[in-house]
Amino acid sequence: MKAHILLVEDDLDLAATIIDYLEIEDIYCDHAANGVIGLQLIEKNNYDMAILDINMPQMNGLTLCKSIRELGSSMPILMLTARDSLPDKLAGFDVGTDDYMVKPFEMLELIARINVLSKRQSGQSNHFSIANLSVDFKSKTAKRHQRELKLSPTGWILLEILIRKSPQVISRDQLSRAIWGDEIPDSNSLKVHIFKLRQQIDSENEDKLLKTISGQGFALKP
Repeated sequence: MKAHILLVEDDLDLAATIIDYLEIEDIYCDHAANGVIGLQLIEKNNYDMAILDINMPQMNGLTLCKSIRELGSSMPILMLTARDSLPDKLAGFDVGTDDYMVKPFEMLELIARINVLSKRQSGQSNHFSIANLSVDFKSKTAKRHQRELKLSPTGWILLEILIRKSPQVISRDQLSRAIWGDEIPDSNSLKVHIFKLRQQIDSENEDKLLKTISGQGFALKP
């Protein structure tokens, strides 16, 4: 699956160069010229990773990175900076960045960093826990409290997408395409699979984890 990333950079010439190069590498890239717009895009969309410039108007990269983490997002973040001192880098790591690149940089190195971080987002971990829901994708086991969940193959696909992106909202279209690709059946098919998954995750006496977000999609979160 092609990576979909967000670039937040106020240098429009540099941003255009990066976007053009990423297009050649078959990487989708949205762009925001400042941190405020960047945060709005992150709240609306699901990205495999984000590239943030540090020095930006309205909201700098450090503040934006901190805000992203406060949303509960584990999306990998790469910082672009003209500062290469250790205190500057430590400040970025303190607010939740994953990696640094110092300007100027080579585009080939940027692509290499994107590929590494995108793989990290796609999930090298196989075990996840949310509240009292525990899932191990390697052994294909899922439990809520001590109750074992019995999931269909489609149920496992839905659960993996939702839990790896938790607490982000995943749209109906994204879920449908993950299951059926471009051959999406009628809208009731997804509803049925979500209903069955919800029956397994949320019993009558348990707090609801699988939430329907009106007009947006679904999210798995406490």
